[in-house]
Amino acid sequence: MALLAAGVALSAAGCNLSAVTPTPAPRDAPTIRFQLPAPDATFREGEEVEILLVAQDEGAGVARVELLVDDLLHQQGEPVASAAVPVFTVTMNWLAQGIGLHAFSAIAFRADGTASDPAHLRILVAPSGSP
Repeated sequence: MALLAAGVALSAAGCNLSAVTPTPAPRDAPTIRFQLPAPDATFREGEEVEILLVAQDEGAGVARVELLVDDLLHQQGEPVASAAVPVFTVTMNWLAQGIGLHAFSAIAFRADGTASDPAHLRILVAPSGSP
């Protein structure tokens, strides 16, 4: 009986410990998002695609953003007003090429190299003669 009581006590203690879940601390890094184009937008091959990115970092500020297309660096932008800014909005262009889905990623960086989590977007390129 003493063994059974001890087993119940251990089981109850285990339940109490598992009920306390630590919350992760907020990540101290810049953020970035796609403002344009809309997710899963379709463009015709040869069409110019305008990409609007908004990066934010209220701490050290955003020093650079990178746009990757199909995992390859396509373009990067830096603020003109100063080395780093709290909110950085940049427009980049991409010539729609290669029929099919294309994966876009954007990453914001601080001057010290701290990077944001990447923002993701997919774009479909259709043949230029399609309706």
